[in-house]
Amino acid sequence: MGLDGFAGRVERFFRVRERGSSVRREVVAGLTTFMTMAYILFVNPAILGGAGVPKDGVVAATALSAAIATLIMGLYANAPFALAPGMGLNSYFAYTVVPFVAAVLAAKHVTGVAAWQVALGAVLVEGIVFVILSLTRVRESVANSIPPTLKYSIAAGIGLFLTLIGLRDAGLIQPTSFAVSLNVKAFTMPGPMIALLFTLIAGVLMALRVPGAILFSIIGAMIAGYALHVTDPPSTVYSVPHFTAAFKASVRALLDLGVAAATAIVFTFFMVDFFDTLGTVTGLGAMAGLMREDGKVEGIGRMLLTDAIGTVTGALLGTSTVTTYIESAAGVEEGGRTGLTAVVVGLLFLLGLVFTPLLTATPDYATAPALIIVGLLMASAIKRINLDDPTEALPAFLTIAGIPFTFSISDGMALGFISYVFLKAATGRWRELNPILVGVALLFLAYFLSLPHIHAGLTG
Repeated sequence: MGLDGFAGRVERFFRVRERGSSVRREVVAGLTTFMTMAYILFVNPAILGGAGVPKDGVVAATALSAAIATLIMGLYANAPFALAPGMGLNSYFAYTVVPFVAAVLAAKHVTGVAAWQVALGAVLVEGIVFVILSLTRVRESVANSIPPTLKYSIAAGIGLFLTLIGLRDAGLIQPTSFAVSLNVKAFTMPGPMIALLFTLIAGVLMALRVPGAILFSIIGAMIAGYALHVTDPPSTVYSVPHFTAAFKASVRALLDLGVAAATAIVFTFFMVDFFDTLGTVTGLGAMAGLMREDGKVEGIGRMLLTDAIGTVTGALLGTSTVTTYIESAAGVEEGGRTGLTAVVVGLLFLLGLVFTPLLTATPDYATAPALIIVGLLMASAIKRINLDDPTEALPAFLTIAGIPFTFSISDGMALGFISYVFLKAATGRWRELNPILVGVALLFLAYFLSLPHIHAGLTG
């Protein structure tokens, strides 16, 4: 069979012409999507590595889990969307769950298991729950019960959280006895100045609509750091992948934390992943022309199941929650309409498996611009919130401010859900609530009420 025959089969399998695209356009779209989200290969190891997960293992897990999940999205769901470990969720994993688990393990004098292994166990449980809910379509039903205000405010709050972390990693801010302040010494140090410069360069590239602006900012910052001898380049670029974090998830140790603690961790992973994925898939589906007249996205069941399988795969390989990326919009804008786009992205992620030494050598000041820029992209959800209605604006504000100010995604979410239900009920607007939403708020309230007992157990 010649190349023309193979191309014809590919075209028919993915229904390329039927969706108004071409094989060439799909390939270009795949390259574009990869360029816009390849930063995760740099950033995820930096974030999870800081929580104790072996950095080389995170690189391998990130690349392979992204490749597997994205290939499934293309071949099974025939959608032009890519998946990888989610930003925000990896921050919750590293900066909230792991420190909390470490404190519990120390208080209970538990040895033989690392906090990050327990956190991976929570991600695995969450993924299995998602698979079950996706197969039973419960996930779609529950999603429809959550008001858009809370979805947008969670995304915006996580964006500010990532920006805070990025500014810290860049060395531009420092902790104080009150909160944080500007690090005035940063303006005489090459690392922070490189981070600031390439954050601005990324903004220029984005304004000029250059695909891969975030990735270019990371690579540029690395090269600048090497040229100025801020850090030394790796001695080698290629190597055999090291799956040092694979199959280390510990569900048993998670259960040993206690019902309240384990449930709170899994529930927050569940909530953040739930809303992020559903909103992304729905928005991208509309962009890609997959939205039907009844308002439903064609093949959304397969897309959500793929996302759930990706999370289970990622947890087993050694990384935080795998989710659908909004950066897939770049490929859709380039004309990607079928799963062929996703297949191209998945194959490119496979190549990332051999670049472990290069990726693990990426310094914090080089990945900081990516965190800041991604924070901006996520925080842009604020513009979709109705700030003229106090019953919508105040819960949104508490969520957005609560996530970075408490340095906890779960605490910020809890403030938002509880206040939303309270304000609607107190103003007699019961019709805007539903049993599921009220139930979620009560679960968060129970989580808050249980915190004093959890902390008492830690200190006692």
